[in-house]
Amino acid sequence: MSSEPLTGRLGLVVGGGPAPGINGVISAAAIEAIEQGMEVIGFQDGFKWLVQGNGERWRRLTIDEVKVVHSRGGSILGTSRTNPAKSEADMANVLEVLRRLNIGALVTIGGDDTAFSASQVYKRAGGAIRVAHVPKTIDNDLPLPGSTPTFGFETARHLGVQIVHNLAEDARTTSRWYLIVSMGRAAGHLALGIGKAAAVTLTVIPEEFEGRPVTLEELCDILVGSVIKRRSQRLRHGVVVLAEGLIESIGEKGLQSMMESGQLNRYGRIVRDPHNHLRLGEIDFGRMIRDRLTSQLEELGLDVTLVDKDLGYELRSADPIPFDAEYTRDLGYGAVKFLRSAESAKYGAIVSLVGGHLQPLPFEDLINPTTKRMVARRVDVHGESYQCALRYMIRLDQRDFSDSQRLASLASTVNMTPEAFKQRFGYLANSPARH
Repeated sequence: MSSEPLTGRLGLVVGGGPAPGINGVISAAAIEAIEQGMEVIGFQDGFKWLVQGNGERWRRLTIDEVKVVHSRGGSILGTSRTNPAKSEADMANVLEVLRRLNIGALVTIGGDDTAFSASQVYKRAGGAIRVAHVPKTIDNDLPLPGSTPTFGFETARHLGVQIVHNLAEDARTTSRWYLIVSMGRAAGHLALGIGKAAAVTLTVIPEEFEGRPVTLEELCDILVGSVIKRRSQRLRHGVVVLAEGLIESIGEKGLQSMMESGQLNRYGRIVRDPHNHLRLGEIDFGRMIRDRLTSQLEELGLDVTLVDKDLGYELRSADPIPFDAEYTRDLGYGAVKFLRSAESAKYGAIVSLVGGHLQPLPFEDLINPTTKRMVARRVDVHGESYQCALRYMIRLDQRDFSDSQRLASLASTVNMTPEAFKQRFGYLANSPARH
């Protein structure tokens, strides 16, 4: 990719939730741009102040300031979920501030919502501002080429495994079950990555239901089946990892059904963010599952101590592991390299690296103009990686119902006849993803 001189100012904006490695991108992009003769402006708190036309919440970044932040978690520029594309007036304010500050190039760091915002800045500026977006999310659900991860994912998985290992030891020591809800709105990569690497008892992700409706009853039955299977093996402890995206799989209608019994207020409230996503953090999903599961286990005569725990906020602003520290340096450098290329005068792009080479992906190739989002990269439940994970989970499967000895052992654990047990739980083995 050929380079050309790029003068003026480069702006940096961070949007969405934190992810380990943000400062690495800021550092690398700023150093490379300054070395190429540009002045670098860091905007505070994403688009929050820009949409208000506030041109004062920024600072000039220097090499001395950013050269030491690449290994730090969090974001020295803060972040926000402000959506500048929500109204014409907001976008006009953003463009006016950028024009007034002589911003000729912009690097945005964020997920698919920030990517859409960046694409609209490029489109509305009419070629006056070159734009490169660096994709980040610990969810690893952005459609980058091949198996290229989003930065922050590897650090989040690494630290998540350490935490889950500690909880697993506590579960073993105290004979209890932990229900861990892992971040992951649209896909189960983080939940599965943590669960598989930590060798937990069971991991449940939205993809295994292959788009069909999911109910709280079915989800709890899966967990009950795991508890029963462990009891039949004389084991009274376990660890379950649930992807928080299961909340959206159940949907507002399923969650609203809890209101009929006046219970929903116990588990939070249903609200949406500026990008129209369900605010999953407002719903105490782990507690909801724990209460429902406790009730079902008691009905079966099983005395089980359950502890629910959310896992995600501990991971988002952690110091990046070496993988993400190196990877984000490549991405920050690559963003500026793209902005200095002739191609950046033709289109705005999402920065991607394939085989160590920069591969800018045009916004229009990845962002659906109708949904204003990228198509989520989901776990392939028919691939060997998921099938391997499935084989080492403790959950009811076809063999438990086709083998008469297994079936009899499971049924006797809850004082049921084999026929009654099969009628009650047999449907759980019918998912194609579990075959």
